[in-house]
Amino acid sequence: MPDNITILLPAYNEEQSIGETVKAIKKLHPGFEVLVVDDGSTDDTAKIAKEAGANVWQHPYNIGNGAAIKTGLRYANGDWIVMMDADGQHNPAEINALLSHKDHYDMVIGARSKGSNTSLHRDLANFIYNRLASYITKFKIEDLTSGFRLVRKATAKKFIYLLPNSFSYPTTLTMSYLRSGRSIKYVPIQTKARQGKSKIKLIQDGVRFLLIITRIATLFSPLRVFLPISLFFFYTGLGYYLYTFFKFSRFTNMSALLLTTSVIIFMMGMVSEQITQMRNDRTED
Repeated sequence: MPDNITILLPAYNEEQSIGETVKAIKKLHPGFEVLVVDDGSTDDTAKIAKEAGANVWQHPYNIGNGAAIKTGLRYANGDWIVMMDADGQHNPAEINALLSHKDHYDMVIGARSKGSNTSLHRDLANFIYNRLASYITKFKIEDLTSGFRLVRKATAKKFIYLLPNSFSYPTTLTMSYLRSGRSIKYVPIQTKARQGKSKIKLIQDGVRFLLIITRIATLFSPLRVFLPISLFFFYTGLGYYLYTFFKFSRFTNMSALLLTTSVIIFMMGMVSEQITQMRNDRTED
């Protein structure tokens, strides 16, 4: 494997696992840069990472997992970047599985397969996210929230301005690539139980994921959101009109409101689609 590759590990209070993770990576890939972005940890994460052989960039305070990824994209030395969790979930031995596809795809993602150590409620949430994102992007999303992925730095940096500072950066990055016509490859991986307590809050971050999916959808493909809502109001208005016509022989104000709303939402979607197209034409190099 070439040496122009950076292994990027965003970390926040991961002193229990960061040392072993860095050592395992360095043992397998001594020529790769291992960059740990310490997101304002209050423990010895940065110190242990340095002792293990990693380059460490420290945030002065906790900003967020996505912010750590953005910092890594800005300061990594490699042309290709492998993003991994620092909590011991991802197996460094599977890095080569991603790198083997780097010359054929714009992004390669490790998709958690059966047998991975994951909780039931997260599996259910990921199933919902994957189905919704698949509908919006017209591409089968196997693991929308996986943090184990390979990207070319020059390409990923074009989407930095879209990435949130929170844990939902994988969602934004995946959908941004797909809606921009970039190619993605999913590679099955096995994940282990994380060391330490998870930083993700199920309800709070779950709602944030859904909002980000909707935001990215309206940013890159507005009609995939506006059209179903417009059709809902149209058929509801039409059905209510038929009911009142046959029941009372009249056309009600509610029917008019529902049908008018459907037209307005549709036209908003059309205008948004045109703006999106003009924006995409200007952002290409």
